Amino acid sequence: MASLEELAPDLPKSRLNHLQRLMRTWAPLADISFADLLLYVPTGSSAFDTANNGPQGFAIAGQIRPTTARSVHRSNLVGAIFSPEQRPLVDVAYREGRITDGGRIGHADQPRIRTLTVPVNCHGEVIAVMAREFDPDAQRNPGELEMSYFKMFRRLAAMIAEGEYPFPVDDIETEESPRVGDGLMLLDASGRVQLISPNAASALHRIGLHSEVEGRRLVEIGLEQRAIRAAFASRLPQTEEIQHGDQGTVVLRCLPLIGSGEVTGALVLMRDISELRRRDRLLMSKDATIAEIHHRVKNNLQTVSSLLRLQGRRAIAAEARDAIEESVRRIRAIAIVHEILSRDASSDVPFVEIVRSLVRMVEEGLTGPDRPVEFKVTGDAGELAADVATPLAVVLNECLQNVMDHAYPEPPGGQVRIELDNDGDRVQVRVTDDGVGLPSGFEVDSADGLGIAIVRNLVSADLRGSITMSNGEGDSSRPGTVVEVAIPLLGLAPQETARPRPR
Repeated sequence: MASLEELAPDLPKSRLNHLQRLMRTWAPLADISFADLLLYVPTGSSAFDTANNGPQGFAIAGQIRPTTARSVHRSNLVGAIFSPEQRPLVDVAYREGRITDGGRIGHADQPRIRTLTVPVNCHGEVIAVMAREFDPDAQRNPGELEMSYFKMFRRLAAMIAEGEYPFPVDDIETEESPRVGDGLMLLDASGRVQLISPNAASALHRIGLHSEVEGRRLVEIGLEQRAIRAAFASRLPQTEEIQHGDQGTVVLRCLPLIGSGEVTGALVLMRDISELRRRDRLLMSKDATIAEIHHRVKNNLQTVSSLLRLQGRRAIAAEARDAIEESVRRIRAIAIVHEILSRDASSDVPFVEIVRSLVRMVEEGLTGPDRPVEFKVTGDAGELAADVATPLAVVLNECLQNVMDHAYPEPPGGQVRIELDNDGDRVQVRVTDDGVGLPSGFEVDSADGLGIAIVRNLVSADLRGSITMSNGEGDSSRPGTVVEVAIPLLGLAPQETARPRPR
């Protein structure tokens, strides 16, 4: 599908921005006109030279369907190009800069479609044409409300032809932005309600306003008019949320109507978002509860760690003290994961933060002036689910513990590199030291040390990954050791287990 820049390459940036703002904010126009809206831009080398040959054709750069009526175009027409003869009213609107109404679009396979064409004016220059296209035979007889809506459309169309719409600021619609079907009010120049739709009346009832509205200002029935006053004063659209205790919440969007340089009224769209806000509050409460649980788990693990440390100080045998201290470090590795989870409601944690915390723990507890070991962390493993991050943190803790226990039996120390990677299919952790290397005949599958057994079981059983340990490429006295842990991400959990961070 061609973009607006590709369809109108000669259009200056300021004009392109004007058309892009129109297409971002024209949903209400389609709804109140009960028709498809299409944006035609001129094509050809003299497309913007109406004094000479004018455009060779018109390309459709934008299309929107109404939510209040059936679309007359089943397919997406963006990128289609028509000659001036095929779209005579579009050509007239573009050349003469006036709104034209009542003609057929001249499309052979859709002869019944009628059109109203509106020149899009930007700083006194017609740069495109917006067309309202509909099938009169397929539309029901309009009632009073529908006729009022169409009059509003004509007022907005006149603003487009005068260059007053779209507004010179980005009034970008969101998922919560109200549409015409959610509720609509029309205000006159003094702010009095001339028209209110049934859905708009229901929205006001939801926030406790049950008085008759038509012919009165909203402030007279107890509704603050901050957004409306601001829209009238600034001549720009304004949006605000109005909440009535726990009963309901309504989002209000006010579009000022401008004619001959003066504010002549306003179009107010309203949407009852009470259920959305109720769900938001439930999610916030749930997130806070989950974060509090992680916080309490972390505190409980720290308490267990402190009790074990006290017990270790009373142990007489050095072997018992060392075993207890190793258990303390394993518990602290798990506590680090819960600490990070307690800061964020997400179920995923940035694993690089866990790695840095583990490194700090090792540096504070096992290194010193007589044992200088430098740690360097590179790469990023992305965000991992807690049920992956927790066992992987314990595995990495055991690897760092083994480095400190065996890689540097004598001074001086050395350097340890921890490399992280996540390619979307698997997470890889590589720990490389420049120590004395592995003993002769070492095999990770047959090693009987407790730390190696823990690592082996966690990697194979819990994470369904693989681990390799080998000597590095240093000299014969200090070849170093390379430990590689690879964890597949697919199939680890029903939900998405991890995602790489944007690079």
